Amino acid sequence: MNNINSTYYAKIMLFGEYSVIFDSMGLTIPYAHFQGKFRFMSRGTHDDYDFAIRSNRQLKSYADHLHALSNKGHLTGIINLDALNKDISSGLYFDSSIPSGYGIGSSGALVAAIFGSYGNLRSIHGAKSDPEKIKTLKGTFSEMESYFHGTSSGIDPLLCYIKHPLLIRNKSDIQTVNIPRNKFSKEGAIFLLDSGQPGETEPLVRHFIKRSNDPGFKDKIINELIPLNDNCISSLLMANASEFTSNLRKLSEFQYRHFQPMIPNSMNKLWEEGLSHGKYSMKLCGSGGGGFMLAFADNYQAAVHELNKRSVEYITVYKNAINHKQLSFIFV
Repeated sequence: MNNINSTYYAKIMLFGEYSVIFDSMGLTIPYAHFQGKFRFMSRGTHDDYDFAIRSNRQLKSYADHLHALSNKGHLTGIINLDALNKDISSGLYFDSSIPSGYGIGSSGALVAAIFGSYGNLRSIHGAKSDPEKIKTLKGTFSEMESYFHGTSSGIDPLLCYIKHPLLIRNKSDIQTVNIPRNKFSKEGAIFLLDSGQPGETEPLVRHFIKRSNDPGFKDKIINELIPLNDNCISSLLMANASEFTSNLRKLSEFQYRHFQPMIPNSMNKLWEEGLSHGKYSMKLCGSGGGGFMLAFADNYQAAVHELNKRSVEYITVYKNAINHKQLSFIFV
């Protein structure tokens, strides 16, 4: 067994949700505000015992799934299932503050924790700086996480495991990347906005893929969404503030027009108002349908004023101001 005491962070996919299905760029970062780690149940301690019981049962079901995959010749020798099952029998559970169905990697963190604690790590030592090992890890994590969503790209658990921002250039080119900070508006900020309800990834992805069979919609994805998405990423990495803000607003408008099934009712008016007054620009965070949405602002106070008027629950993920750097949003 490896280090069972390691902590695994949530993730935020800044750009690339849905468009990566058509091989666009993507950019995802660790988010330490929410996190999880393995513990063993102990009645009478500060643990939420009922939560621990549920988590332990879910781990047992997941371990059974991994065992079935192993019997079919998948993941052979990758996970020490005997050690995992032994610990589950001894009360292992995943103590996580990452909300499920909120688009920030609850299943990805669990998969990363299982691999980090019970996986064969020798073969991927140094993966953070090795594109081929990153690719191998992504394939392993794709198989492991499919249990939770029907299918998985493997990106979320990869990010949660590596704990470093990832740039997805295309499906076969994924690399760690440094994201510049303090080179944009001095009062710029990023928020997570709580829709007040969880979302479900699988049905929304199925809806998107089915809709993509329509040539007109697919043309919009290829010729409008992907260039906007890729330009947002490129301008962010190059610290081109004016181009980033312009592309982000256009991306927000595109998602508002064409991704209505993914926008919760509680977020619709807020999104529309952002497009109207320009104090913030909203976009999906993950598959949508519920959970968190993302909001980017050039002026923190102006954005907060508008959000407070709507009494929306928000988390300030990053504020670019002196002595107020929210480093739970991991830029490096």
